[in-house]
This record gives sequence, structure tokens and C-alpha cells, in this order.
Amino acid sequence: MIISQLSGEKLAALFMGIDVGTTGVRIIICSEKGKLVAQVSRSFPTIFSSLPEGWIEQNSDQWWEVTRSSFQEIILHLRQQEIPVSLIRAVSVDSTSGTIIPVDEKGNPLRPAILYNDSRASREAERINESAANLTEKMGYRFQPSFALPKILWIKEQEQEIYRQTYKFIHATDYINGKLTGNFDVTDTSNVLKTGFDLVENQWPDFIGESFAVDLRKLPRVVKTGEVIGHISRNCAQETGLETTTKVVAGATDGTAAFIASGAVEPGDWNSTLGTTLVIRGVSRCLIKDPRGRIYCHIHPEGYWLPGGASNVGGECLGKIFSYQQLSHLNQKVPDYIPSSLIVYPLVRRGERFPFINEQAQGFVEGNPRDQYELYAGYLEGVGYVERWCYDLVKELGAELGDKVYTTGGGTRSEPWLQIRADILNKILYLPLITESAMGAAIIAASRTYYSGLTSAVKNMLRVNKVIYPQPDKVSLYSDRYLQFRALCRERGWE
Repeated sequence: MIISQLSGEKLAALFMGIDVGTTGVRIIICSEKGKLVAQVSRSFPTIFSSLPEGWIEQNSDQWWEVTRSSFQEIILHLRQQEIPVSLIRAVSVDSTSGTIIPVDEKGNPLRPAILYNDSRASREAERINESAANLTEKMGYRFQPSFALPKILWIKEQEQEIYRQTYKFIHATDYINGKLTGNFDVTDTSNVLKTGFDLVENQWPDFIGESFAVDLRKLPRVVKTGEVIGHISRNCAQETGLETTTKVVAGATDGTAAFIASGAVEPGDWNSTLGTTLVIRGVSRCLIKDPRGRIYCHIHPEGYWLPGGASNVGGECLGKIFSYQQLSHLNQKVPDYIPSSLIVYPLVRRGERFPFINEQAQGFVEGNPRDQYELYAGYLEGVGYVERWCYDLVKELGAELGDKVYTTGGGTRSEPWLQIRADILNKILYLPLITESAMGAAIIAASRTYYSGLTSAVKNMLRVNKVIYPQPDKVSLYSDRYLQFRALCRERGWE
């Protein structure tokens, strides 16, 4: 589906953002002021199903086939609207963090891509953590099976012939960039965090080669997010309808791109993404390290750090405890029940990872709800309490927090929930008009080809849809309820 919102607006330049997700591709074209010009979404074929448990792979050739057809559709739309394709000044790509593909010198994949949520490399992750103590202590995180480096080690040891033929191990973003430019030997500072790149020293660390005999020449060159890495190649122009004058800009992971699209860009800015789970990320002047490994930091292209973490609670509880069909009706009743008489930790599966780590943690409801409406309000509040705890934690670890939070995700569709969260956090919530990762990629594309940097691009291209202010009377009541919530968690040993 393509949407145009021009209304006769004169365009100075256009920027394209491409989000290559797990299930499909989304492309957004917007103006230098962030005005949406066109967008298109297409789905991928089904992920391979006949694989061992925990293995998740995808054919990366299909990524390009779907992306190419999406280009053709969106370029046709521009021409029908008599918008010159030459106005597309730059394009940038985001994709899943931790997905890895070995390619030959021509950029041909040597095997299906191992996706970010593939868990086969758990032993490799443990071995890497034993050898990477200097890096993990410096950066404040530990390698997980979902990271790219354990997957590379798995290929080296389990698929030796593929390893021998590999020219470069690249990420999903890099593969699409290679198709755009013809260069498969470049990646960005966002994607390489999970491949073990030392973001402090700006180099591939020695332990990768010394401890595991992984040839560092098989790893791509690293540039900053936002740096121009090439132009649309002649071959790509013929395939897609794009022009060779369009620049290709180093992108980011999908999470980082979504963060940029939220509007958070300067020190003290934070974003809460409330979907199935709750994810927070912010901008810090210094590297924030957590000895317990609850957060990790990406790097901001302007030299700041992007600390963040993900809880296991979020909107999932509403579908599990109630039903998505009920939510509209339940939301109408919430104002009559808040603050509720309940204290809820809204976990609906075993285990928590942020703001504390406990594999055995289980949700609880303290108090007796009058009816399903109060129970619903209690769950909304419970997510808000967890969100506040997350922000209290990052502040304790040294992060700077301002008086506002940019918020995105499906949870922002609930007006009562937005107000509850603003009251519990005692912060102003800002909702951007366009929240997709592809919009973040478009902003990255403009950041150094039209603007002086990412901060300038965000300030000029972000469009705010809604602002929610905390209510002073509710702030005081929720402050007391939050302290009770934390006390109940301490009784369970959760700190």
C-alpha cells in the first residue's frame, strides 16, 4: 500500500529509508522536513520451518527480490505523481541486530542467513565471554547466542568449507547496501556491537583472531552511522529505477533506527517503546556500564552513547490476561478506576531481564480487584511501575534523564495508558507522528547529506503527533503506590 500526503508542497529534497525486518520490507520516502511522500510494505516468504529447534534462517536473496520489487513500485508512484526521482538525495537501510550472512567476493550468499533470534550458538557465546573479558568489562555487556560473533564462530567450526570460501561475514543491512552499491565490504557502528567490535577503541579486538582463529580480514570495514558509503550502482539503477546520483548512507540496527525516529537524539533524551515488551533507550554523554548486564550501549554517530535495556513485561499481558477484542471497551472504563487498589507485576511468562535479572520471576497481583475493569487498570499501572523502575535504574547507573520521554509502540494507542504512564513517571510523553524504523533510516540518510548531523536532522524532520502531561494530583498518589510496588518486589528478592 502506498500513501501520498503532499498536498501541493514544494519539495527541496527526498530521503529514502529501508527497513528490512523479519517478515518483510518497508520503504518510506519523506521530504527534508519529514513530510511523508510515499511508503510501501511487502512481505517475505515464510522462514524455513524444517530446521532443528532454536535454528531460524532465511534466504537473503529473497530480501533483495522483495526490496527490488518494492523500489519499482514506489518509483512508479513518484513518476505518476510527477515527482522527479532525481530528488532522492540519499538512501539508508536498517535491519535486525545480530543477523549474519557469509558472502563470497561477488556478494553471493554462501548459505542462508542466520537470524538474530537463532539460538544455536549458546556454547560459542559462553566461550567468547571467557576470552572477551577485557571487552565485556570495558563495554559493560556479555555476549548472547543472539549476537553475530557466536554465529560466526559456529560457522567456522561446524561449516568449515563455507568458512573457507567466505569473503566477508556481513549483516542484513550490509547485504542490502551491497546490492545498492556493489560494495559488500562495509558496515556501520550500530550493527557491529553484537559482532564484537570495540566501540571505545574503534577497532576489531585481537581476541577474535587470537583466541578463535577467526580471520579479521573476513570482517567488514566499519564506518559511522550516517557516513556516505557509495552511490547507487548502474546495475542497481537499471533494476530499481533509482538514479546513480543517489547516495547510499551507512545505516543502523532496526532498534537504533526506531529510536532515532522517536525524536530522542540529545543527552538526556529517552525513548520508551511499548509493544509486546517494554524497551527503553536514551542518549548519554558517557558510556553507561551495568555490572549485572541488564543494559548495553550502542554508540551515537555524534560521539554520545545509547544505553538501553528490554524488560519481559509489556503489552503482551493484555492479550494473555484479557483479550485484544476487549481492550477498546476496557480502556473506556479505566479513568473510573485509577489509581487502582492493586499492585501488579505484569509478567505473563517466567523470568525477567530488566530492571532486574531473575530467570524464575513470576508475575503477581496484590489485592482483590472489584471487577475486570480494575484488574485491567492494575495491569496498565504495573507496566508503568516497571517502566519507572527501569528509568530509576539507569539514573542510578549514571545516565542523564530529562523531563520528557519520547514514546512509541502499539501501547501508545491506549489514551488512558499514556496518561497513567505520564503520571507514574512524572514526565511529559511525546508521541511522534511516524514511528517506523524506516523513518529513522530516512532521517539517517539526511543526517550528513542535507543536514550538519543527526541532531539537526531529527530536529528538522521529527513531527510530534501528541503530547501528554502528568497530572500533579495523580503524580503524588502514584509515587506512594510505586514505593509499595518496589517493597513487594524486594520481599521476593528482586533488586
